[in-house]
Amino acid sequence: MEADYRRYLRVAGGARLSYAAFMAAFQRRAAGAKIAFPRALEDSFLSGSSPEDQALGALIREHREAEATGLQQKLFAQRARLVEAERKLAARTTKTATESKRIALAKIEGYRKALAGEVAGGSARIYPFHYAPVVTVLNGDRVVLPMRYHLRPAGAPASFDEDYDGCYNARRGSLTRFWRGQFGHSHGLALWECFYEHVRPADKDVVLEFSPAGQPLMAVACLVSHWTPAPGSDEPDFWSFAAVTDEPPPEVAAAGHDRCIVPLKPEHHEA
Repeated sequence: MEADYRRYLRVAGGARLSYAAFMAAFQRRAAGAKIAFPRALEDSFLSGSSPEDQALGALIREHREAEATGLQQKLFAQRARLVEAERKLAARTTKTATESKRIALAKIEGYRKALAGEVAGGSARIYPFHYAPVVTVLNGDRVVLPMRYHLRPAGAPASFDEDYDGCYNARRGSLTRFWRGQFGHSHGLALWECFYEHVRPADKDVVLEFSPAGQPLMAVACLVSHWTPAPGSDEPDFWSFAAVTDEPPPEVAAAGHDRCIVPLKPEHHEA
């Protein structure tokens, strides 16, 4: 995804960023909610100079400090585990001690990378259920909101997420059926540099990166929804989105995948 929120404001001319919505999301995370933001998006707020950026930056730094403390504790535990496994292996080689050493080394490396800010897949990559900026229209105004990358339709029960775990994408052929509550009513644009797909050449699962030649940024057609809880529920409201997918162009099909996101030309953004 495009990580710098300022780029959204330029591409979606006249759009404004809802600092209130981002603040609410970061505050929910600080209170313990499982909300994942790409690190690169956080960095764009940390580099800002406005009072709003600074307020968000304070929450981000506080979260990172708490996260670092937790990682240090986990790292210490795994180093102790490694020492114990090596002590046992020095006396006698066993399958249990060998496996314990392997796991400890792998976790130590993972925690070390996390502490260094090294993110698997890159700091701007999102996965299902991560939060990302999306442009939509509210009361006639273009607004950039934090949205979860897995759409939960308004009015659906919370169990929808588990019952329909593939709803981070919306097939074009299903727009007027499964997605009829959103299609024609609540749309959005996500700005992405590339997308990834699993393909299976020769029975092997391979992840390929697809990026358009000569087009550094794609405005991806999305469906969005504002979910609100039932009266009496303590779950907060939130926005979510799904990227529309269509039949693939020849080069994507040739690589072995049968779907493709829909990047829109600038003259079609408003429509």
